[in-house]
Amino acid sequence: MSPRHRLGALALALGLAAGCHGAQEAGPGTLRGEAPVAGWPNYGGRDASQFSPLMEITPDNVGELELAWEHRSGDYSDGSGDWGLTSFQVTPVVDGDTLYYCTPFGRVFALDANTGTERWRFDPEVQNRRSGVYPAVCRGVSLWRASDPREAAGSCGQRVLYGTRDAELIALDAATGKPCTDFGDNGRVSLREDITGGEPLVYYPTSPPWIQNDVAVIGALVPDNERKDAPSGLVRAFDVRSGKLVWAWEPVPEDYRERHRDSLGNARYHQGSPNVWAPIAGDPERGLVYVPTGNPAPDLFAGERDGIDTYGSSVVALDDRSGELRWYFQTVHHDVWDYDVASQPTLFRIPGVGAGRPGLAQATKMGHVFLLDRETGEPLYPVEERPVPGDGVAGEKLSPTQPFPTHPPPLHLPERLGPEHMDGFVWLDKLACRRELAKYRNEGMFTPPSLEGSIIYPTTTGGINWGGISIDSQRGLLIVNQMHLASVVQLIPRAEYDALNPEPGYPLEHYAMAGSPYGVRRFPLMSPLGAPCNPRPWGSLTAVDLRTGETVWTRSLGNTRGQAPWPFWFDAGSPNAGGPLTTASGLVFIAATTDSRFRAFASASGELLWQYDLPFTGNATPLSYRTHPQGRQFVVLAAGGHGWSEAGDALLAFSLPAAPPQDRE
Repeated sequence: MSPRHRLGALALALGLAAGCHGAQEAGPGTLRGEAPVAGWPNYGGRDASQFSPLMEITPDNVGELELAWEHRSGDYSDGSGDWGLTSFQVTPVVDGDTLYYCTPFGRVFALDANTGTERWRFDPEVQNRRSGVYPAVCRGVSLWRASDPREAAGSCGQRVLYGTRDAELIALDAATGKPCTDFGDNGRVSLREDITGGEPLVYYPTSPPWIQNDVAVIGALVPDNERKDAPSGLVRAFDVRSGKLVWAWEPVPEDYRERHRDSLGNARYHQGSPNVWAPIAGDPERGLVYVPTGNPAPDLFAGERDGIDTYGSSVVALDDRSGELRWYFQTVHHDVWDYDVASQPTLFRIPGVGAGRPGLAQATKMGHVFLLDRETGEPLYPVEERPVPGDGVAGEKLSPTQPFPTHPPPLHLPERLGPEHMDGFVWLDKLACRRELAKYRNEGMFTPPSLEGSIIYPTTTGGINWGGISIDSQRGLLIVNQMHLASVVQLIPRAEYDALNPEPGYPLEHYAMAGSPYGVRRFPLMSPLGAPCNPRPWGSLTAVDLRTGETVWTRSLGNTRGQAPWPFWFDAGSPNAGGPLTTASGLVFIAATTDSRFRAFASASGELLWQYDLPFTGNATPLSYRTHPQGRQFVVLAAGGHGWSEAGDALLAFSLPAAPPQDRE
C-alpha cells in the first residue's frame, strides 16, 4: 500500500478491531520507602479509571525510563494464507506478583510480573482462520478468587476467565493454567447455546468478562452491516464455579417482544438486537453491572427496527444478581451512524463534581462524555436535546433530536465541516478537498446516510473508541485521546448493490446489509496526496477539568512519519487506537498512534516528557503496578500492530533503572 493511502486505510482498520472479586486492590500511592503496592485487578484498573496510584515514576525522572523486560508469545499473523490478521489490543491483569494476558488467538500466559519469566501457558486450540475484515483480538482476561481463604487456597480457588473466538467461556486455575474441571464441560462453556445465527467466527467475545458477585458477565461481537438477522446481542452471567447460566438479558424492550413474539419461531432470542462487544464495568457496592451497547443490525439503515433499538447505543445498568434492568441512558437516538458505545464505563467520585455523587463517565465515538449518577443514570449536568437533520432515505425514520452534553461540552470539534476547515499536505490538496466536500450532503455530526453520500464527522471509528478514557480523581482530570477523521457514507439501493457484487477492501468499504433495502459504500475523505481533508490534528490528547467542565489543554498525538510521503512528516496527529493511563505522580502514558511510539506527558500541562520507539504500533491501553514495597513500579504495554500496521507480539515492561541494593528500603 502506498504512503498516500495509509492514513485513510489505517483509520478505517483501527475502527474494525473497533472486575473481579479477590484481585489485589490498589493501595495508596506514595514514594519509594512508603510501601506503595498496587496491582491491576481488572481491565481498566480499579473503577475502570485507567489510573494508577503509584508515584515512583514522576515527571522529573520519567526520562530515565528503560525497557525492563519483554515477552514474545509468537502468537500473531500478518493475514497471509488462511490465517486472519491479528491485533494485539490486550491490557494484562496483575494479582500478587503474577501478570496474566491473552493473545489474539486465545492463548493465555502467566508471567512473573517483575521479570517477565513465563510461569505457565494455556492453548485453547481455537479456530483461527480468517474472519471477514475483523482482525483476531483478545482484549484481556479476568480474575476471580474465592472469598473463603480455605477455598481460595485449593485447586481453582483462584481462576482466570476469558472468552475465545470459538465462542467459549473458559476457566483456568490461576496457579497452574489447567482448566477447572468443575466449570462447564471440563473448563469450557459454549456461548453459542440459544444464539440463532451464531456460527463460528460470526459471534464471539473480544473483551474480557466482568466478574462480580461470583458471576462472569459477558457479551459478544457480531458483524457490522453484513446482515439484518445478525445474532442476538444477549448479555449473560455465568456462575464462576460451575459455569451454569445465572441470568440473561437481551437488549429488547417488552413491547417489542410482544409485537414480534410470533416471528421468533423456535428461537429463544431476537436476531439483530444491540450487542455488547466493548468492555463492561461494575459497582459491587451497589450491585450494578454497566454494559455499553452497540446499535442493532444493520447499522446504517434503521427504518425497519420498530423499537428494537430502544437500548441501542446506550450505557445500561443491570442488577448483578438477577440481570434485571435498573436504568439506561441512550447516547444516540435511532443510531444510523454506527456510533455504538465502544468504551468501558468509568466510575468516579470527586468532590465538586456532580455535588460529589457517585458518578459514571461514558465516552462516545462522537467525542461526547456524559457524566451520570451511578445509581440512577440521571445526568449530573444538563444534557440538551438539540435538533438534527430529520430527512433520511425512503423508509427511514430518524430522531428529530440528539443528546449533547454541556459539562464537559463536546470535545470533537468542529461539529460541522466547512470549506474553511479543509486541510491537506499542500495548498492544492486543500483546494481538492474543498471540491470533494462540496459533492456530498454535509449538515453536521448527525447528517444521515444518503444516496448521494453524506459526510460523517467524526467517522465511525471516533472520536473516542474502545481505548476509553482515564480519570485522575486526585486532580479531577479526565484524559482522553481521539481520532479526527471524516468519511463518506453512501447508501445503495438493494438491486443496484447486488448487481455490483463488490469485493471487500480498503480504503473503499462495501457492506451488503442483507435483508434491508440498501447496501452501503463507505470511504475516508482524503486529499489526492492521502492526507485527511478535515483539519489537524488528526489525532489528539486532551485533559478536561471535571469540576469546571473546561478543557485544561489539548495537543496533537502522533506523527505522520512513515505514514505519509517525505517531506510531509510532522506532528499533525495520527489515527490512534488504544487508551491512556494516568498516575498519581502526574503522568499520562499512551501509545495508540500509527507512528509506533510510546509517550509520557505531564498531566498538568500536556508537555511531552518521554518517548520510546516501539517494534510495532502499540494499539492497547497500558497498565502500571508494583508487586511489593521493595520492588519497582512497572508500566506495561502490548505492542503488536492493528489493522494494516505490521502485526507482532511484543509485551513490553518499562521501569526506572534498578536501584543499588544499599539504596533500597
